[in-house]
Amino acid sequence: MAEQSPLKPLSLFFLLLTLLASTAEPRLTTDFYSKSCPRFHDIVRDTISTKQITNPTTAAAVIRLFFHDCFPNGCDASILISSTAFNTAERDSPINLSLPGDGFDAVVRAKTALELACPNTVSCSDIISAAARDLLVTVGGPHYPVFLGRRDSRVSKASLLAAGDLLPLPSSPMSKTIRQFESRGFSVREMVALSGAHSIGFSHCKEFIGRVARNSTGYNPRFAVALRRACSNYPRDPTLSVFNDISTPNKFDNMYYQNIPKGLGLLESDHGLYSDPRTRPFVDLYARDQDRFFKDFAKAMQKLSLYGVQTGRRGEIRRRCDAIN
Repeated sequence: MAEQSPLKPLSLFFLLLTLLASTAEPRLTTDFYSKSCPRFHDIVRDTISTKQITNPTTAAAVIRLFFHDCFPNGCDASILISSTAFNTAERDSPINLSLPGDGFDAVVRAKTALELACPNTVSCSDIISAAARDLLVTVGGPHYPVFLGRRDSRVSKASLLAAGDLLPLPSSPMSKTIRQFESRGFSVREMVALSGAHSIGFSHCKEFIGRVARNSTGYNPRFAVALRRACSNYPRDPTLSVFNDISTPNKFDNMYYQNIPKGLGLLESDHGLYSDPRTRPFVDLYARDQDRFFKDFAKAMQKLSLYGVQTGRRGEIRRRCDAIN
């Protein structure tokens, strides 16, 4: 049997370098800032709680901001970057223009407080993930561990968001929405659970009034009349909006799922969840079992918070969340 030749010194060097590189890549942990910024959680919680008390729609705004940041290309805070004369950023993409300012403001306030306590240490993407979880708990939702150690993206382009058709629209067919979630590793059940974020917050009239005006099936007749009345001045005032959940608009619970079979869903996508046989069983499940919904929502939110994250040298820690260093 032929004797194997030993590795040459140069080959051994590159092998060791490869092994070191693979083991040196930072991993997300729940205690990532325990030494570098020990008051991280307290600072985020105190800052956003104050904001929520002043503006009760902050929780819904931050959770929506979290989804619009994470779902297209991963949780990298690219949604926060402002446009420049040379680049139109994601936040100015048509699909993101309706994102409430309270969400951006909450993250900026937390970042400012953290920079004073721990300069150039905490990423904006970690702030979004932690703030979304903390505000969810504030309005009655479930708690789940948030893993930390993300880096912020150095790129934010509205053109990439539009070209890739990367975010589900309220008017999208259910088959398309399911494909968008499945392509990111999310099941139909997880998609329906994440739709429960509509338990809080509001939607602008432009998102649904056309369907109401056409007398589309699915709406409770009295609810449709109320929506037309609420949005009657919409052409002159495009900021008009309606709560997603008319029963408990400021409380995170399972009323959203109870409302849909009664024709009290607001968006076309809400009605689609009940009319599609692939999603309807989960609507029924969450309507009758809030504990199950809370558990599934928490798991899906944690899974989304880990999607496409950047760590180590693949990203940066921005000094300001709205600008690349």
